[in-house]
Amino acid sequence: MKKVLIGLMGLMGLMGFMRAQSPFSLDWHGFVNPHYYADSRSVVGGREDMMLFYPKPIVLDSLGHDINDGWQANMLAITARLGLRVKGPDMLGARASAYVEGDFTGATNATINNLRLRHAYIQMDWMRSYGVEVPSSLRHTLIVGQYWYPMVIHEIMPMTNPLNMGAPFHCYARQPQVRYEYIAHGFNVVAAACWQLDNMSQGLLNGLPASSTLFARHSLVPELNLQLRYLTKHFFFGAAANLKTIRPVVTTDPNHLVLDAKHHSLTYSLFGKYTGAAVTVKAQALLNNSLYEGCSLGGYLMLADSTFQDWHFNTVWLDIERARGHWRPGLFLGYAHNLDYGNTAFVHCFGRGHDLEYLWRIQPRLTYKSLTGLDFTAEVEYTRAGYIEPVGNLRLSLSMVYSF
Repeated sequence: MKKVLIGLMGLMGLMGFMRAQSPFSLDWHGFVNPHYYADSRSVVGGREDMMLFYPKPIVLDSLGHDINDGWQANMLAITARLGLRVKGPDMLGARASAYVEGDFTGATNATINNLRLRHAYIQMDWMRSYGVEVPSSLRHTLIVGQYWYPMVIHEIMPMTNPLNMGAPFHCYARQPQVRYEYIAHGFNVVAAACWQLDNMSQGLLNGLPASSTLFARHSLVPELNLQLRYLTKHFFFGAAANLKTIRPVVTTDPNHLVLDAKHHSLTYSLFGKYTGAAVTVKAQALLNNSLYEGCSLGGYLMLADSTFQDWHFNTVWLDIERARGHWRPGLFLGYAHNLDYGNTAFVHCFGRGHDLEYLWRIQPRLTYKSLTGLDFTAEVEYTRAGYIEPVGNLRLSLSMVYSF
């Protein structure tokens, strides 16, 4: 045992020496986040319903009882997260770094507790002009790898409890992508081309409804996103346009016919944030034509003549939080309206929320920040879903976060 300890101490000393001699620096960080939640009825959601979208409709059994009514409770710690930032020498005239982050939510409901890749990207920041260092307000950045889905405006992400984070009113997903950002005196242009992995499109695969990356891969066209932003000391606001192209019918079985038709979906967004000394306010409006892959609402229809059309949601949300002190109350408000509610002239429907006329949520919270890495949050979340017979769900949740 003594020899083993001596060997481990020697190895640690050698690693410390090598790190001191290496041009690369490593920064580990993360958090542990046990989370308890209880719902007043069954919900449409993900990861053991920890990510709540909206309550399920009324479904009666043979005795007239609603099978989706009744309280449920659970506790999970799957959002525990570990990230590594690596910084090295300048390359191609840019400050180069890489970032890898994972948690244990799994890629699907079936793989909960398995390690899942959240982020994995290379970032290059050009901050020199003719060899002279320029301020951070004037630079351009290239990100290549898995990063936030561009319609996730992470600078304005609601501060609600994970995994919800405002979904389905605010998008929540990550995608492999090439992303370019140019910043000049407060103005910011973002352009991205994205592909799919964990968050997949829906369509017909060998004649059956399925979720698969094949619908995007067979289109040959990445999802394209363009954003224009403006940033000051206290304000951040902008607009985004997103174009998604898929081939909704894919055949890998010779017993099914090939349909080469593609479908294009355009989504637009306006967003903003105010950061004051005492309060932070975030807001967004979406004309959502098909953001199923972003854990949001909307989708498309396959018609009898094998053509396709979007069905649309208008979505708005607001998040307010006290920005200082130990006690930080906050409030999230969200509303979405289905512009094509009642449309039944289709053969197949793909997406999320087609049977809803509207969806709204009110979500107050209270966080205690110790300012030493340990936080506590209590949250009440009421979501109302406008089915033919509307229903509501009340969620009560408690969480702790230890950040390091």
